[in-house]
Amino acid sequence: MTSSTIPTRTAGLARSKSGLDTDTIAWTLVRAATGLILAPHGAQKLFGWFGGHGLVGTAQFFEQSLGLYPGLLFAGAAGLTEFFGGLFLAFGLLTRLSAAAVVAVMAYAAFGVHLANGFFWTNGGLEFPLLWGLVALALVIRGGGPLSADARIGWRY
Repeated sequence: MTSSTIPTRTAGLARSKSGLDTDTIAWTLVRAATGLILAPHGAQKLFGWFGGHGLVGTAQFFEQSLGLYPGLLFAGAAGLTEFFGGLFLAFGLLTRLSAAAVVAVMAYAAFGVHLANGFFWTNGGLEFPLLWGLVALALVIRGGGPLSADARIGWRY
């Protein structure tokens, strides 16, 4: 390795010649992965993709199994948040707003739906929605970062 390819240390972070530091890269991966993992769950609820039941089937489930009336409103809100919020997080667009919406949906999913099943996701517990809710909360605090659509269009991230 030549001296021009060796990362330098700045404020405790490895910084490459391109100006990207490990913190920026890591948070970008967390933000993008979170969005790309959440979006298919929204697609299941809205469109019936990936083995989902679509909006009508999800609405029926929300009413009959969860007691959420009107089911169409709650299923639509959850599906839109997961799908579009997930895509927006992946690109870093309206990051804090999208992440805040995800926090709300995941908080209800974790504590209003899955808590009764215990902790572990394999038993239908709150592990999965709790994890994604906490990651989304971190993104509310952190914002999209310099490698986000928010930063690209000049919005404070």
